[in-house]
Amino acid sequence: MPLQPAHSYRSDPAVPDFADDHPILVFDGECIFCSGWVNFVLRYDRLGRYRFITAQSPLGQALYRHYGLDSRDYETNMLIADGIVHLKSEGSLRLAAGLAFPWKLAGILRLIPKSIRDPLYEWIARNRYRIAGRRNTCLVPSPEHRARFLA
Repeated sequence: MPLQPAHSYRSDPAVPDFADDHPILVFDGECIFCSGWVNFVLRYDRLGRYRFITAQSPLGQALYRHYGLDSRDYETNMLIADGIVHLKSEGSLRLAAGLAFPWKLAGILRLIPKSIRDPLYEWIARNRYRIAGRRNTCLVPSPEHRARFLA
């Protein structure tokens, strides 16, 4: 994926306007593994920094297309922070680094080269439905977390 300037989605007419004043995780809403990751973030994001968008939503699909990703095969979560997209292991580790202790220590794993981290991430992503299965129902956030999910 070619490097995109910060907030490049703002000038893309195919991407609906959305609040980007917080880091945003775009995730596969049908993947139990991915939904578990979101629940983990909700539990340990004590400052309430992160917002969430399902990849299947119109906004999620528009963001996938904007960044040149397959909008039908969600093999990477996307972390959008300060208008910059982070994919695969980079996005996950940056997100973990923003959580409460001890999870923030995962940021040190960014010292491992992407050439090693990303193949492992890609293997898990390709096999995520075999590992964890698919959701039969949508992830329904609790009332206290509902505002953190963008449509």
